[in-house]
Amino acid sequence: MTNTRTRTWVKSSYSGGNNGSCVEIATGEAALPIRDSKQADEGPVIAFGREAFGRFLASVRGA
Repeated sequence: MTNTRTRTWVKSSYSGGNNGSCVEIATGEAALPIRDSKQADEGPVIAFGREAFGRFLASVRGA
């Protein structure tokens, strides 16, 4: 995977004004890296395959 500093990160549209408590995702890679915006540069990054991420979103939206 690419270094997290060279990625273009996008903040979740559901983050609103909650003092940075949100998730960011970077696109353009085979896997979709996701991170906590409060720990953007030093926190962990988890990567989902596109199919797995699609299933995750479907389950969250159905909740």
